[in-house]
Amino acid sequence: MSDAPEHSPTFARVSLARRLDRAAPYLLVPVLVLLGYMAIGVPSSWLTLTVSGLAMGMMIFIMASGLTLVFGLMDIINFGHGAFISIGAFMGVSVLFWLPGWTQAASLPLNVAAISLAILAAMLLTGAVSWVFERVIVRPVYGSHLKQILITVGALIVLEELIVVVWGGEEIFLSRPEMLQGAITFADAALERYRILAVVVGLLIFAALRLVLQRTKIGLIVRAGVQNAEMVEALGYRLKLVFIGVFVAGSALAGLGGVMWALYEQVITAGMGEGMMILIFIVVIIGGLGSVEGAFIGALLVGLLQNYVAFLEPKLALVSNIALMTAILMWRPQGMMPVMKGH
Repeated sequence: MSDAPEHSPTFARVSLARRLDRAAPYLLVPVLVLLGYMAIGVPSSWLTLTVSGLAMGMMIFIMASGLTLVFGLMDIINFGHGAFISIGAFMGVSVLFWLPGWTQAASLPLNVAAISLAILAAMLLTGAVSWVFERVIVRPVYGSHLKQILITVGALIVLEELIVVVWGGEEIFLSRPEMLQGAITFADAALERYRILAVVVGLLIFAALRLVLQRTKIGLIVRAGVQNAEMVEALGYRLKLVFIGVFVAGSALAGLGGVMWALYEQVITAGMGEGMMILIFIVVIIGGLGSVEGAFIGALLVGLLQNYVAFLEPKLALVSNIALMTAILMWRPQGMMPVMKGH
């Protein structure tokens, strides 16, 4: 009697190959960290650059996570996402300027509370603006990518000009809250306090998104809608309301990311969100459309690679992430962890 298919050597090899293929994206970040250590050679410099790269990656992930869900669920190419980053940054910084007693106090709880209020205000404003944006700008062009690109790019320009009208066209410089300035020393490495906070916030956002998508009914509907929208609607769910909710939530995350990035760069301009869109689209593309986990891994790869290359060969820093995207797409043309749509 021949072995059952599931116990045959061929089946075992195929099963192992599939498991390794699924695990491969998760190995890319530790492999890149190890390669960075070997290339840099100085443990303290490597640790500083790694924390900086992780912080940068976490902030890019926060901004990209909403866009990848909108892209995957709603099939919308939204260049206006960059405007929500800028709006969130300006709103958040305005709140911080209104709370000098909290930001200048030598109290970490007060400093964190000020940032939390700034983030809340930024998310509320960007969420409200995005609700109008979806109804007025996006809804008429569902199903047409070319029209989506044209109209959302135009809306991005209009929103940037509105930012100039409200907040002015000059660069605004800001200081981080008192207890988040400077760095701590660990193993002879200087680790900026704010970048450590950014890593923690990014991990919390990732954990929250995974919890919602994997453990809640709304998350189940979103994931099912990404794979087969027609089937979800046939089951009686109002997917259009889910679309709007995802769009607003994704834009609110862009506002949150805008506040975090403003404190990272310590300067904001009306066009800052537009400038971030290249990195965000790289993350969304290499992660796989609709995949939060893919965007998370992609963002960490982008942040780490840019910091390592900028240290080793500054002239190549600008092209390093384009090279990363090219390599990933040659390996997996649909991205590392694409959410496959049903037909």
